[in-house]
Amino acid sequence: MDPLAKIFGSPGRMKLLRLFLFNDDAAFSFKDAAFRAKLSKALARREMALLLASGIIMRRGGKSVTYQANKRFEHYEPFRIFLRSTTTVKDADLVRIFKKVGNLKVLILSGLFTGAIEPKVDVLIVADRIDERALKGAIHAVEAELGRELRYAAFLTPDFRYRVGVYDRLIRDVRDYPNRVIFDRLGL
Repeated sequence: MDPLAKIFGSPGRMKLLRLFLFNDDAAFSFKDAAFRAKLSKALARREMALLLASGIIMRRGGKSVTYQANKRFEHYEPFRIFLRSTTTVKDADLVRIFKKVGNLKVLILSGLFTGAIEPKVDVLIVADRIDERALKGAIHAVEAELGRELRYAAFLTPDFRYRVGVYDRLIRDVRDYPNRVIFDRLGL
């Protein structure tokens, strides 16, 4: 269990806090917030009620009810900075999650994981026999932990080798800018 989840009460509450504070300009419906945080509706309802009562998120009415971060919350900015600096996913956990996608060959982190400004992708995955459904599930699981949407690219090994050989711009941008290769079976 995440140490912050122990301090703040529950992993579900941490996921919702990260979702709202890291996407502070976005408004989410209840159903969308529960889905993005990978929480059951009952748990999400209970945790969102607590966050509403604390004042860190606010409810917006209208045609459909949405929720968003309350930027007027007394400790909003320090709390957001604290969450940003303490929100991480271990490399070993990422490798374990993405190994379910297929026969993983390369996993490169960029963008959100390295602090690069305006990257093309946050995660570059190279694997054999990529299962699209498993890939979407893996990305969704990491997004739920981080509270942010990830930009990703997935390639089959022959396609990746071809793109490296022709100096494909996406591959070049990922490799030229700050990145972390956390899994490599191709000898990059």
